[in-house]
Amino acid sequence: METQLKQHYDEAQHVLGKVKWFDPVKGFGFVIADAGGPDILLHANVLRNFGQSSVADGACIEITVQRTDRGVQAIEVLKISPPEVPEGLPLADFEGIDPEIMRAAPLEPARVKWFDKAKGFGFANIFGSSDDIFIHIEVLRRSGLADLQAGEALALRKIPGKRGLMATEVWAWEAALPTS
Repeated sequence: METQLKQHYDEAQHVLGKVKWFDPVKGFGFVIADAGGPDILLHANVLRNFGQSSVADGACIEITVQRTDRGVQAIEVLKISPPEVPEGLPLADFEGIDPEIMRAAPLEPARVKWFDKAKGFGFANIFGSSDDIFIHIEVLRRSGLADLQAGEALALRKIPGKRGLMATEVWAWEAALPTS
């Protein structure tokens, strides 16, 4: 089997999988390929090249991988989809808010003011506005992210909620850029 894997990954390959875990402090994590095989190293630099500083455990991920002397490693992130959330499991902060209102909110460019993963929340500001937007860790996870860094550029959808302005979705910065 090892010989087959070595031959299979000698050249760059497209792989679908799930994030096993990722630690932005350590600067790496691992992906489990849907097709099986060894864990795939995901380095923070590869993730940053995609425009994100973190990724949630369980997120679906499309990557290009290559075998190196240190094992199979991701060399490019192509797509990240948030982890699957069981149907009908809303956050308490959004109870009583029409899901259509949350989906209809525009995606806006923002910058992280601060985020504390241990506390489970933080704040961001839409560019050109000093209004704080509350970001709950669960919104981050459901958006496919695990952590945010102060000053990090991102895109988010916001609505007025129980805690003032609240993020309903958080995306990598590139998601807010207009497509031509």
